[in-house]
Amino acid sequence: MPPSKIIVKVLLLSITLCVKLEKAWPSGNTGLGISPGSGRSPAQPSRARRGADMRRSLPWAILAALAALFLFQGVPVRSGDATFPKAMDNVTVRQGESATLRCSVDNRVTRVAWLNRSSILYAGNDKWCLDPRVVLLSNTQTQYSIQIQDVDVYDEGPYTCSVQTDNHPKTSRVHLIVQVSPKIVEISSDISINEGGNISLTCIATGRPDPTITWRHISPKAVGFVSEDEYLEITGITREQSGEYECSASNDVAAPVVRRVKVTVNYPPYISDAKSTGVPVGQKGILQCEASAVPSAEFQWYKDDKRLVEGQKGVKVESKAFFSRLTFFNVSEQDYGNYTCVAANKLGNTNVSIILYEISEPTSSTLFQEETTTALTPWKGPGAVHDGNNGASKRAGCVWLLPLLLLHLLLKF
Repeated sequence: MPPSKIIVKVLLLSITLCVKLEKAWPSGNTGLGISPGSGRSPAQPSRARRGADMRRSLPWAILAALAALFLFQGVPVRSGDATFPKAMDNVTVRQGESATLRCSVDNRVTRVAWLNRSSILYAGNDKWCLDPRVVLLSNTQTQYSIQIQDVDVYDEGPYTCSVQTDNHPKTSRVHLIVQVSPKIVEISSDISINEGGNISLTCIATGRPDPTITWRHISPKAVGFVSEDEYLEITGITREQSGEYECSASNDVAAPVVRRVKVTVNYPPYISDAKSTGVPVGQKGILQCEASAVPSAEFQWYKDDKRLVEGQKGVKVESKAFFSRLTFFNVSEQDYGNYTCVAANKLGNTNVSIILYEISEPTSSTLFQEETTTALTPWKGPGAVHDGNNGASKRAGCVWLLPLLLLHLLLKF
């Protein structure tokens, strides 16, 4: 119910009570019980009548006191009161900024003050509060405004502009709203888990208004958000789900706050590439084995049941994070055969067989045959012209080829 209606009802009830009390009290001599000739002094009935008159006026005195209490304490102004200089609408600022509170006044105002709840901040030009962040901006015939610098969350709340006019004081209220940028206050640490396990990631953020939290997987194959909640649950995790997960907190007050969690998925090694190789005797030969694993695999090479180690004569073993290479600098007959590459980590191991086999080295007759074939093959490149003297061209080619054949026979013997 509006305050004005409450005041009217209280006053009406007080008037009704006063009328009833006045009727209940008897008047004159009858109420005093004095009979003629009783021997009392004439002054005594006069004092009794005065007492009765005082009792009858008591309710009206109470009524007058209530009226004065309500009228002179001040009535909060309604927003639709066109005769009252209104304060501004609600003020919204970000934490750390300055908030300006303005109150429009006119020449009817004799006194003016700004209050925060029950505390007076400024009364006219006089500062009542001890907070150095509160300053007076203007006190003119048209405006009375203050400024709160470096606003914080505890400054949020109602502020009242109170003015004294010729009739009675009135007030107008403005609400200060403080917005706070998002801040991530708690997030899960980096985690390592075996493939097939379950994980739960947590990201807690504060801000005003409450920030929206999203999780996404930083991966070329990942599309969109993984979760739009503070918690990210992954069951039966796979190796493809390893990598970094990004938590973002945003509330449109400032740029989103981002933090990341690294998820490592452990799995046993598997060999992705291994091929047998053919090498001639006396040449350099290489066998290579590639394996993927987390943590990285350790490699070992075996021929039959004998392990090959670094430093063995004529053999070099070179292992990196994801592959191992076995190099033969001068392949002999004893080097040919079946080799086993073993890749292992704490979760398991795997192996593959690779064969080093012999191939024939190209001979001089093979090379001569290749050269002869090349020489007898006419060149037909772009723009080549062919005429009808094709047989003559072949005979000319045989003429200059004979010296080459003779030279080759001489060098052979």
